[in-house]
Amino acid sequence: MLEVTEKFRGAEIFVRCLKDEGVDYIFGYPGGAVLHIYDALYKQDAVKHILVRHEQGATHAADGYARATGRPGVVLVTSGPGVTNTITGIATAYMDSIPLVVFTGQVPTHLIGNDAFQEVDAIGITRPCVKHNFLVENVNDLASVIKKAFYIATTGRPGPVVVDIPKDVTADLAEYHYPETVEMRSYKPVTKGHPGQIKKAVALILAAKRAMIYTGGGIVLDNAAGELIEFTRHLGYPITNTLMGLGAYPGTDPQFIGMLGMHGTYEANMAMHHCDVLIAIGARFDDRVTGDLKHFCPEAKIVHIDVDPSSIAKNVPVAVPIVGGAGSVLRDLIKALHESGAKPDQGVLAAWWGQIKEWQSVDCLRYDRTTEVIKPQYVIEQLYELSGGDAYITSDVGQHQMWAAQFYKFDQPRRWINSGGLGTMGFGLPAALGVQVAFPDHLVACITGEASLVMCIQELSTCLQYGLPIKIINLNNRYMGMVRQWQEFFYDRRYSHSYMDALPDFIKLAESFGHVGMRIEKTGSVRPALKEALGMKERLVLMDFITDQTENVYPMIAAGKGHHEMHLSPERELA
Repeated sequence: MLEVTEKFRGAEIFVRCLKDEGVDYIFGYPGGAVLHIYDALYKQDAVKHILVRHEQGATHAADGYARATGRPGVVLVTSGPGVTNTITGIATAYMDSIPLVVFTGQVPTHLIGNDAFQEVDAIGITRPCVKHNFLVENVNDLASVIKKAFYIATTGRPGPVVVDIPKDVTADLAEYHYPETVEMRSYKPVTKGHPGQIKKAVALILAAKRAMIYTGGGIVLDNAAGELIEFTRHLGYPITNTLMGLGAYPGTDPQFIGMLGMHGTYEANMAMHHCDVLIAIGARFDDRVTGDLKHFCPEAKIVHIDVDPSSIAKNVPVAVPIVGGAGSVLRDLIKALHESGAKPDQGVLAAWWGQIKEWQSVDCLRYDRTTEVIKPQYVIEQLYELSGGDAYITSDVGQHQMWAAQFYKFDQPRRWINSGGLGTMGFGLPAALGVQVAFPDHLVACITGEASLVMCIQELSTCLQYGLPIKIINLNNRYMGMVRQWQEFFYDRRYSHSYMDALPDFIKLAESFGHVGMRIEKTGSVRPALKEALGMKERLVLMDFITDQTENVYPMIAAGKGHHEMHLSPERELA
């Protein structure tokens, strides 16, 4: 008698794959091409679905979830406009190397290429901004493709993977088997650094007279903060983080000299400019960090550690390249340093720190604290104090993002959630949504501006549905602040279309979505209002801070300038 093997519809296989992969949450929005999948989701409760109000919100929410937890974010959207609405979020994740698996519905296989209703070429459209993508043409391939998608998204240099699933594939029957492991001949990421290069790096690092440690998001992504702290404290060298790397090394530690780059601290940028050995780990030397490459670290020999070989020596020449995961390479470096028994020359190191302390005395982040008009920096400082530095902070993009990076001291990784590479306005609120889903009992605050906030404002509805008590800190200066700042500096104050002269009443807007709204207009009201809002543990509170319209972000490196050519605030500008 023949044994009958049970078969399942593709939609059921899809849900079983997510369960076996350990997926807890999927962020999505239904439509015709994925209705079989939504029906299968309805029949189970292992995988929880979060209904967003726009597909862009789904990708940003999954992105925020991934950044905060270290686990891949998962998205499900329908075909056509469902796919095209995800592109900004996919590109955001791609630029910042965030692991996402985005499942997109597709028209039935026999209609592909016929301009069917709600058909787009999801593979072609997403190809430039994904790590990889798949079109599943046979239900028998579905489980193995899903396993590959999660493997690719989460290994090596992480990134988003798109899986396009035609509707008939979700209806067809097949046996279910989810692979425990996956082997791909064309994809074998290197995680271990070459021993010879480790040895060269240690020799160069110990011989330095003015060394700098420069780390980026790769430390956070590889969960290598512990190794970085041990390495940095063993050497005693100064350390700086990129915008994406904040929290990888404690922001309150004396060896941390602030963020570097376009809006980095005076001391971090000057130390970069004058260092003789630069130890770069999990950072890609992007233009907002380097300034003009002709002036970048002119005296430095560079050790560059990165899991992605294509990032090494892409923008700057490197003396010692090491391909490998940040954590693995740091462990090898620490072991080699201990085995050598050597330490940096303490007299030389003391002289280097003496110079750095001179630069720190400039007090480059100082601002006027005497005005009744609210300074945005003050709001963030008060949020930091009242939260004990323990909140998850998301941001949108612009001045508020830079002030948050400068004035909220991150002592832990994965607490700073922002769009660094793509610079996506509208990211902050849905990202906070994803973080709050992951950590329902923790304080999640979205620091935003009025121009960014309205871009994905519809996700306030999602927050109400799932009871997400996010605290929105809207630094409202009635301008697209960073655009206005550039127009002031470089366009003779011609404020072309940067003024937001038709803003909503954010208090009424919040209340219309069922949340709490607060307007704060005087400096003396900032701390009491924040305290009141943080006390509302079960409610989303939108706090509309009416801030100084003329405040600019300093320091600033203008386009085409080097680290040593910073603009400081007018009262701090050096002769």
